[in-house]
Amino acid sequence: MRHSRTRLLIDGAVAGLIGGAVIAVWFFIFDAARGEPLKTPEILSAALLHGSGPQTLSATAWPLVGGYLLAHFVAFAIIGAVAAMLMASAQKHSELFGTLFLFTIGFEVFFIALVMLLGPAAQAAVSWWKGMIGNLMATVAMLAYFFWRQPVLASNLLGPWMGVVREGVITGVIGAVIVAAWFLVADVIAGHPFHTPALLGAIIFNGFSRPSSFAVTTALVLGYTGLHFFAFIMFGIAASITMYAAEREPLIALGVVVLFLWFELCFAGFLTFLDQAAFHQIGWWNIAGGNIVALAAIIGWYEYRHPRVVPRIFERWEELKSEGSAAGPDSHGGPRAVPRNV
Repeated sequence: MRHSRTRLLIDGAVAGLIGGAVIAVWFFIFDAARGEPLKTPEILSAALLHGSGPQTLSATAWPLVGGYLLAHFVAFAIIGAVAAMLMASAQKHSELFGTLFLFTIGFEVFFIALVMLLGPAAQAAVSWWKGMIGNLMATVAMLAYFFWRQPVLASNLLGPWMGVVREGVITGVIGAVIVAAWFLVADVIAGHPFHTPALLGAIIFNGFSRPSSFAVTTALVLGYTGLHFFAFIMFGIAASITMYAAEREPLIALGVVVLFLWFELCFAGFLTFLDQAAFHQIGWWNIAGGNIVALAAIIGWYEYRHPRVVPRIFERWEELKSEGSAAGPDSHGGPRAVPRNV
């Protein structure tokens, strides 16, 4: 039992270190895309550990970065170990399962409040959406590693939902790969490879405004690609939950199409809101073409995973029409007679 508890704590701490690494890499890509590598840990270290403003990243500033990274990884290791103990307790006492969500939400609120307290420099370096996306990515990575290391605990906590989440991740990866490949082919044909992800990355990482000129850099491409895959995986999980419900009511499977259309309309609307010229530069036909191919592949994947989904939808539709006809007017077209007691 002691060995099991020790392993639980170690796995939780390692999961925390992985989460810390994910956020550190995210901040590094974000800063590199803006031409200021390591700017975020430098500012946070100066404000949090030394109570001073940002410095120029020189030989004297490297200890700031090192000190912050040490505190960063120690904090995440502790968070991972505490989360592991909470999940182990929730396995025995199901009423504690809700505390896991409160723990995650509390951490997000604490992080945002801490950045606000550190002053304008920290707020400029770590905007709320930048920190929230980084924390969500870290949470997903931590849970994936921890449940991989503790499969029995994962099965007891999540049960059949483990399969739903796994299917959703695969669905999201399929859609993300197809859309990314579509944009890559379109960019290569146009003679400027990786232009689309670099353009979208430049808009996002430069404060939601496209710079007058930008270069296609590894940081911009990797940064946007990471967001691209993360968004599609979240969509895939939501779609798989919808398909799970469709096992009981086939017509709910149509919700996957509605969900996908909502997802794409939000992307198009968001891009148009940020930079309408960029939307026209990429081309609505280009966006629509890639997403139609991705949707067809996702439907094919779900048809493979959930056999006869499409025929069952039509069968259920016919059943509902028959039920409606049976409850409607009689064969003479008039209202059905209501029997009366004489």
